[in-house]
Amino acid sequence: MIETMHGLPDGVLGFRAVGAVDAADYESVLDPAIDAAVDAGQKVNLVFVLGEEFERYSLGALWKDAELEGKPAHIWGRIALVTDHSVIAEIIHGVSFLFPCELRIFGVDAVDDAVAWAAEGPRED
Repeated sequence: MIETMHGLPDGVLGFRAVGAVDAADYESVLDPAIDAAVDAGQKVNLVFVLGEEFERYSLGALWKDAELEGKPAHIWGRIALVTDHSVIAEIIHGVSFLFPCELRIFGVDAVDDAVAWAAEGPRED
């Protein structure tokens, strides 16, 4: 599942992957939050945590994740991926040139740094 992180600075959306993540998690949690930020005229500055409690993505979730790249480039500010899963970090690093925004990878012990970095990103179109 995807859980919303609370208590983040204005202009930052934060999410934590827990257990297995599937397409319904994107549809019920992530997509509505991103759409609300865009509808409010804000850039999407995102922190996504894949910590120890994260187990796996379903194929549907991977597809929903790929669909995020299809959103208009102008909506994105910064994306901070927080993970100690080295394979995931290496894959994301390898395809980071495909992202239409700044993307940075942080270790799980640096969640606060990731939030601060995302908060420094663009806020409005």
